[in-house]
Amino acid sequence: MRNPHSNHPAPTRRTLLGAGTALAAGGLLTACGDGDDHAQHADRSAQPVRDDGGFVSPDGPEVRAAEAKRAGRAAGTVEKVRLTAARDRVDLGGTTVDTWTYGGELPGREVRLTAGSTLALTLANHLPAPTSLHWHGLALRNDMDGVPGLTQRSIRAGGAFTHRFTVPHPGTYWFHPHTGVQQDRGLYAPLIVEDPREPLSYDREWTVVLDDWLDGVDGSTPEAVLEELGDGMDHSGGHGGHTMSGSDDGSAPPSRAAMGAESALLGGDAGDVSYPHYLLNGRLPDAPSTMHAKPGDRIRIRLVNAGGDTAFRVALGGHTMTVTHTDGFPVRHRRTASLLLGMGERYDVLVTAGDGAFPLTALAEGKGRSALGVLRTGGGAPPPAKARPAELAKRPLTAEGLRAAEDAALPRKVPDRRLTLRLTGSMAKYDWSLNGESYDPQRRYPLRAGERVRLSFVNATHMWHPMHLHGHTFALTGGGPRKDTAIVLPGRRLDVDFEADNPGLWMTHCHNVYHGEAGMMTVLGYRK
Repeated sequence: MRNPHSNHPAPTRRTLLGAGTALAAGGLLTACGDGDDHAQHADRSAQPVRDDGGFVSPDGPEVRAAEAKRAGRAAGTVEKVRLTAARDRVDLGGTTVDTWTYGGELPGREVRLTAGSTLALTLANHLPAPTSLHWHGLALRNDMDGVPGLTQRSIRAGGAFTHRFTVPHPGTYWFHPHTGVQQDRGLYAPLIVEDPREPLSYDREWTVVLDDWLDGVDGSTPEAVLEELGDGMDHSGGHGGHTMSGSDDGSAPPSRAAMGAESALLGGDAGDVSYPHYLLNGRLPDAPSTMHAKPGDRIRIRLVNAGGDTAFRVALGGHTMTVTHTDGFPVRHRRTASLLLGMGERYDVLVTAGDGAFPLTALAEGKGRSALGVLRTGGGAPPPAKARPAELAKRPLTAEGLRAAEDAALPRKVPDRRLTLRLTGSMAKYDWSLNGESYDPQRRYPLRAGERVRLSFVNATHMWHPMHLHGHTFALTGGGPRKDTAIVLPGRRLDVDFEADNPGLWMTHCHNVYHGEAGMMTVLGYRK
């Protein structure tokens, strides 16, 4: 394991792929039938192609024109924010760790603005390594998307960069690096875009960011965990023969490879990594984050899963939640006792507060431990750190159980283009990929502006994957919700539709940070 304070971080597989000679494009992409009577119009995808100069560049005139159109429809102000990424020592609530943060806070300070405004956020990089900033879920200009080697350069150590773009859609979003596995440190923060014509009525808001945590615990770092996982798993369930180097005090960090993490909800394996801690708003269950309100208050809870390898099953003890939004877009309201969030997913819920102190428990699905927050409206003892409200035992709601609100539904249309991405690879070799090909930024699946695209994720692996598309929202077919991140279970297929209305080079990838970094990423590129 490398020293986390080293000025020379070990190269990751993505770094090597981006710098090395590009691989040859893989086999034919086939479109699976879905009962559409007009399938003959949809086979416009076929093969990925190399960058032959015919793609829209991230800062090209098409991108500038799309941003000018967004800005022309907006009447908001310019919100200026300054942010510093640096090494810090953070108290998780009785446990202190050395990590990397935004502004010394965990999560980073919430950024809030109104839809139609322009965000001008300057990130100063005081880290010992290059970094980047990705705006998860936003339909923004391509050259601000924050993918080094694809849409823009890294922000060098000691440097700074100002991200400036119009924010078109209200909703619950967040931001994090897209450099190596830096997201699995403390580099993340919520981004809340308010609706100037907010249709919901509520008294208070509670932004809740969930995370799995290992950085700085017994010498662990995400980079060392990726190195361990990259050796693959032997048939007994242990990791390969790799010996990690010691931590700063000379001791060897423990193995973080998950063994026995299983979930029927997730189709089997729950994840690759065994985390020592699970956090809610940066706090351990023994010292939980607390929301104070009055009995009868109507509270909007904005839930964000910022974890690296963990799905969370969430419930508020003694309450029923009404789901109003997922990934920023409204849904037909649906009442539920609990929710399941994959990494990168967000849900907004409304609750009417009871009288007392209630646990908001986020169970690490299949991993047996949990994060905790407290809603307090009155006296009484706080809930115990290991509180398991009865609502957790009820089957959680997932995106497939939701329908888009009328004003958010994607109009029905025959797809102009179909793309099939097979999720491939295994834990044994840790060779996660798409269509059998590891990430290569020069390999692009072509689109053209104005097309309706059907994207089919076909999971040929034995693990679940939360798949994320940059720069767009997609709709789950059949009237499903608008999202940018969705769970694909093992052996299953998920079809989603989106409008090709934001030119540039856009990544789609697994939001398990270790799967993505191992190679489960690719690029959808707009043709000129």
